[in-house]
Amino acid sequence: MKSSYSPPVRLAACLLMMAVTWIAPGCAKQEAPAPAAAVPAAPAEKRYPLTGEIVKVDPDRSTLIVAHDEIKGFMMAMTMEFKVAQGDLAIAKAGQHIRAELVNRPDGFYLEKIWPDDAATQRALDAAAKALAQDTAMRGKEAYREVGENLPDFTLLDQEGRAVSGSRFRGRQIVLNFIFTRCPIATMCPAATQRMAALQKAAKAAGARDFELISISLDPENDTPGVLKEYAQVRGLDTANWSFLTGPDAAVRHLLAQLGVIREFEGATIKHTLATVLINEEGRISYRVDGSTWLVEDFVRRLKKG
Repeated sequence: MKSSYSPPVRLAACLLMMAVTWIAPGCAKQEAPAPAAAVPAAPAEKRYPLTGEIVKVDPDRSTLIVAHDEIKGFMMAMTMEFKVAQGDLAIAKAGQHIRAELVNRPDGFYLEKIWPDDAATQRALDAAAKALAQDTAMRGKEAYREVGENLPDFTLLDQEGRAVSGSRFRGRQIVLNFIFTRCPIATMCPAATQRMAALQKAAKAAGARDFELISISLDPENDTPGVLKEYAQVRGLDTANWSFLTGPDAAVRHLLAQLGVIREFEGATIKHTLATVLINEEGRISYRVDGSTWLVEDFVRRLKKG
């Protein structure tokens, strides 16, 4: 029988700071100032969906040469050079099919939101997302998985752009959480990532073996594989046994529902709860802690016991 436990409902807001403009009062009987010369507004960047194949990766120029398809209303099909972020550059491979956003800026053409676009990867992601949605629907009001139940099956992309199935981790213990890379609140996602890094180091030092860390993005619209790659690189995180996963938002949404994590979008912000979940070698949920202040030593002890 299901327990009466329900996921926490207190939402921690990831809020953006707002600038406040101070206006000085005018002085009486002053001459009107001369009109200021008009300053032309900077041209707004324009974005276009792009599909194509990577022809060459040029690390020295931080660019990709891509043979892209026609971009309707903007550009015919051609091969050209695009500037990209370091994370995208690190995982790009010649011959890879991609979809992305072409960003037209005054200083050149950029590619952002780069995703692998090969047929096999897309089929695996779509099939897994559909199966996960059906599983959530069948569970109905009891979609939330209690301690003792199995981790739901899923397929997402890791920070290298590879399709990763949850079954890949069977036989190893998993510590799993949800974060997003743009989270500005130090006590939320940044704190969760710092604790995971501390756990990874402490567990290895204590002799724990056969364990994996998984951080799934709450913000797959922006957290592409390349963004996750750069997130890990900038922070010096060890991805030897730590996977950063992203993928179809539908799949993420159903995972959140089944693992009892709340996520709500408010414009450019995301309100969400946090949970850290331990899964045993058989794929069953064995322990969970809500919030970002769990004890590293607690999880180290449980990983060694397993």
